Amino acid sequence: MKAVCFYFQIHQPFRLKRYRFFDIGNDHYYYDDFANDDIITRIAQRSYIPAAETLLRMIEESKGKFRCAISITGVALEQCEQYVPEFVDVLKKLADTGKVEFLAETYAHSLSSLVDPVEFAAQVKAHGEKIKALFGVEPKVLRNTELIYCDDLAPQILDMGYKGVITEGAKHILGWKSPNYVYSSASAPKLKMLLKNSKLSDDIAFRFSNPEWESYPLTADKYMDWIANTPEDEQIVNLFLNLETFGEMQPRETGIFQFLEALPRFAAERGVDFWTPSEAIAKLKPVDSLHVMHPISWADEARDTSAWLGNRLQNEAFEKLYSVAERVRLCDDRRLKQDWNYLQASDHFFYMCTKHMDDGAVHSHFSPYETPFMAFTNYMNALADFIVRVEEQYPLSIENEELDALLTTIRNQAREIATLNKELTSMRKNVEHYNEERKLREALQAKEETPAKPKKAATKKAKVEEPAVVEAPAEEAKPKKRCVRKKKEA
Repeated sequence: MKAVCFYFQIHQPFRLKRYRFFDIGNDHYYYDDFANDDIITRIAQRSYIPAAETLLRMIEESKGKFRCAISITGVALEQCEQYVPEFVDVLKKLADTGKVEFLAETYAHSLSSLVDPVEFAAQVKAHGEKIKALFGVEPKVLRNTELIYCDDLAPQILDMGYKGVITEGAKHILGWKSPNYVYSSASAPKLKMLLKNSKLSDDIAFRFSNPEWESYPLTADKYMDWIANTPEDEQIVNLFLNLETFGEMQPRETGIFQFLEALPRFAAERGVDFWTPSEAIAKLKPVDSLHVMHPISWADEARDTSAWLGNRLQNEAFEKLYSVAERVRLCDDRRLKQDWNYLQASDHFFYMCTKHMDDGAVHSHFSPYETPFMAFTNYMNALADFIVRVEEQYPLSIENEELDALLTTIRNQAREIATLNKELTSMRKNVEHYNEERKLREALQAKEETPAKPKKAATKKAKVEEPAVVEAPAEEAKPKKRCVRKKKEA
């Protein structure tokens, strides 16, 4: 039995506005809200929503036989919640089917895995919490930013609790081997690897509507024939695509949605199943281990990280950004931490790429800047203001170790104060309780010592005797009045 593992990536960065040198220290808001709103709304209406609805119909019409995975970054989810909440609702419907797996990745779509393991772990954790809160599922397989992977990352990924990782099926790593198998990591044998089949993925992503392509036009039955005709022992074909391939990169007019929706029917005719990454990892055993000495990614012919860190501009910005990483993690300023996430997005470094290769058009397609140098200047201006704000809280003149020691002391003292406050509160409650008991005892004791009151009958008798004492003088006064009258008559 042969199976297809579909995975769709969703990401949009918070794009920066034109931020000039004279804005440093004066303007602490870096983002182009109009552009961000316009882009995510347009792509959602043209691509994300119709593509997600198509996936939902494919699941329903195939009675659950069609399955896939989705990976959406935290910063993209924030924009969707803000500008196109209806797309989040469709994603929730997909999650409710139980046939769509949500993958783990870095919250900010950052390159932190290359330089800062602590930040990498924190972002993956934050992303998992976001996915759990919105969709009620916990990611089990990791898809790192830009499919970046190397042997150094594998032990950490395994320690974080992930059973598998998705990465690029780079030719210089595989050699004569095929990407259509499950492999294990050489540095962490328990971690399984799913490798992207670049040729079959790019046939849809880049060549689908190209009339000069020798296989044009690409139909669903032809495509499934290619998959069914792969060597019999190759059990899994991993197709990893950006969701915006459908409707944005490949417009609706090309027939891309009809192509996608027809795949389950032709797959069933050829005995091809659809699995999620977790299902593939659970059902298939690794055929071999892979050594990946240097980081690989999906980009360019080299499949390395040079699209983001291949020139002096990119490395200068990257090093400057992560030079304040420890200080940002120590602070409690919510706005500062939010900017930290948004500035880490790999897109900012991608815009600075100066490579001139066959796929150079891909770099220019995604960039909002006229040149890589403009991208660098704009980013560095915003980063400079950000670092000023960080320094206001934690001066750069203090070494990280010294600052960490001081903050540890402050935290310990804060914990001691909190403990003492709890003890004080407890003592006050005990005193109040003791006082209440004492008052109750005194009241009971006073009640026991009070003499008995006279009976009610004796009281009534005293009230009867009192009028007799009062009436006697009234009778003596009457003769006096008569005497006065008699004298007047005389």
